[in-house]
Amino acid sequence: MRRRRPSAGRTSDGPVGVFDSGIGGLTVLDAISRRMPAESLVYFGDTAHVPYGTKSPEAVARYSSEVARYLEGLGVKALVVACNTASAVALPTVRRAVGVPVIGVILPGAKAAAEASRSGRIGIIGTEATIASGAYTRAVKGLRPKARVTGAACPLFVPFVEEGWWDGSVIEAVARRYLGTMRRSGVDTLILGCTHYPLLRGVVAAEMGKAVTLIDSAEQTAIELWALLRRLGLERTSGKGKARFIVSDGPGRFRMLARRLIGKDVDVRRHRFDG
Repeated sequence: MRRRRPSAGRTSDGPVGVFDSGIGGLTVLDAISRRMPAESLVYFGDTAHVPYGTKSPEAVARYSSEVARYLEGLGVKALVVACNTASAVALPTVRRAVGVPVIGVILPGAKAAAEASRSGRIGIIGTEATIASGAYTRAVKGLRPKARVTGAACPLFVPFVEEGWWDGSVIEAVARRYLGTMRRSGVDTLILGCTHYPLLRGVVAAEMGKAVTLIDSAEQTAIELWALLRRLGLERTSGKGKARFIVSDGPGRFRMLARRLIGKDVDVRRHRFDG
């Protein structure tokens, strides 16, 4: 596919698009809203295809490109791929599919971890696709070549979060199974390499111990977006931004979980893609 030129006519008044496979990207949206309260946001949760982490790279690229083109059609001035799996395996494809600036969450998370680690022993947990891609390892090594990086896939975490099981004995047992080797490896910093995982921060922290710093890429991604918008002259600096929420399936469940996550009711509408 030929790379498009940036769309003409983008102004600072346009919204920022944020998308994820489900509810997890709301952690990124919340960080953006807190750092840039004047920005309007359009959030898309591809709940018809969640989780992305067990899909093939080709399928993730197809889903992500569809969502990106849809959001571009709504007039977004920039796009944040809040899904770690899509950022890991489909970011170049998404950038070719649209004519607006696109950022992912891998590099921001890697930067934060490289700066936070005292020993250079850094762990990454993510979906099967994210870990298999090696994207985080490459990003960390690019910033801190001598880092010792350990990865672990935690495929059941996303379904648990999407079901609203964010604590309790069952998820604690699953975390113990997934994180035992990671804990024994001696990492001092752990990247929560999926936007769903910050919702399990308490469970993960209890298993890893107080000496391990947990890295959530949401805040660093918000900083990267702010810098991008300023550089392109697209930052909105006055007024109060609004947020719109769109899903590809199950708006009622999304609304219930979003209320629990961000503490308020949100209006959610559904958009179904053909096929």
